[in-house]
Amino acid sequence: MGIVTEPVVAAQSYARWRATTLGGITERVETRVVLDLVGSLQGLRVLDVGTGDGTYAIEAAARGGVVTALDVEPEMLAAARSRAASRGVDVTFIQAHAERLPFDDASFDVVLAVTVLCFVPDAGLAVREMARVLAPGGRLVLGELGRFSVWAAERRVRGWLGAGTWRRAQFWSRSELAALARNAGLRIADVRGSVFFPPSGLAARVVAPFEPLLTRCNAPGAAFLALRADKNEARA
Repeated sequence: MGIVTEPVVAAQSYARWRATTLGGITERVETRVVLDLVGSLQGLRVLDVGTGDGTYAIEAAARGGVVTALDVEPEMLAAARSRAASRGVDVTFIQAHAERLPFDDASFDVVLAVTVLCFVPDAGLAVREMARVLAPGGRLVLGELGRFSVWAAERRVRGWLGAGTWRRAQFWSRSELAALARNAGLRIADVRGSVFFPPSGLAARVVAPFEPLLTRCNAPGAAFLALRADKNEARA
């Protein structure tokens, strides 16, 4: 996930998080809002930047996308390959940096990047690279950690107390994410919030059924933000 000197999160951490009540519900809520913004993927060329252990790449492939996924960490790629094989989907995995995408211009119809910019040193460059490889008429979907939430406050405190992952993390507002996409020449189509519950398994169980309504109402306090930006069609 960008140019870093050491792994931000170990692959096993994703699996442990997903196995908890809070982690499982949170991932389902985030995945739903991202994939709703992505729309139909049947037959489309999809790039998943900073794939981690492959959640979005696998879902995109299961929905008919022709998927390429990249990450800077070999351990993450190995975990993602294993999960893709278990699901029986085909994904091409590549080790590369978000700021230096090894693809020609206009190579993909859809580009995804979920919880990537929070750990990339130059988020603006990374988004410009994503826009570069996006074909005219294509769509970029970013999913990031919201700045104004209980989760962000807790993570900042953990960073101050020495947690390396959160010490280096960048949290985002809706306007900041939109500015990144606009500066890359893209047109903002939609920005949505989700994960309105605090970091508690009990709260997640109670609030999760109401997440779609809270997202539609643009309720404050979203811990996760998802943005869709489109690339203009090429002029004749």
